[in-house]
Amino acid sequence: MRIILLGPPGSGKGTLAADLSRHFSIPHISTGDLFRHHMRTGTPLGRLAESHIRSGGLVPDSVTVDMVRERLAQPDCADGFLLDGFPRTEPQAHALAAMLAESGQALDHVLDLRVRDDTIIRRLSGRRLCPACGAGYNLVSAPPRLEGVCDACGKPLEQRADDRAETVLRRLETYHAQTAPLVGFYEAQGLLMPVPNEGSPAEAFETALRLLGRTA
Repeated sequence: MRIILLGPPGSGKGTLAADLSRHFSIPHISTGDLFRHHMRTGTPLGRLAESHIRSGGLVPDSVTVDMVRERLAQPDCADGFLLDGFPRTEPQAHALAAMLAESGQALDHVLDLRVRDDTIIRRLSGRRLCPACGAGYNLVSAPPRLEGVCDACGKPLEQRADDRAETVLRRLETYHAQTAPLVGFYEAQGLLMPVPNEGSPAEAFETALRLLGRTA
């Protein structure tokens, strides 16, 4: 089963992908993880991506596509995969379709997580991280026992710059401008399946399984 997960930042793609990955025994491929792996291990693609990032530019689609192509060619993707964070634009979607066609494959489903912007801002701006031990919290759904203090090591918690409300709003604006048009693109192909995710992760998982014709 070859699945794409669409949805704005904070819509729950990572959580749903992890649940579906375990259920279907297929790899969850996050482009964020791919970038970090390539840059951490110093691969040619990683060095190329890092050079663009360091100069303040955008990583070209060709680099991202090559990373995804390399990952999908690995044996664990033979029976399917979950793509999270790719494609982000219509050119990337066309590149993915061409890539799959080369091996006689095609997408099966595109799950589109639907969450209101105000919910996303509340979720992401509530994130807190312990810089000492890496433990994560959320003031809305998983707060620390003592406000502002890590349960695990007692150090003060911090808010990432990316999780500040004004930054989240800019990220949402970018998503709506660049990635949201993919909804119409895949809807026209009959692949799109909307998944409301204002509730719990378990509810989103059950909805996704039902849409995919499976049960928990």
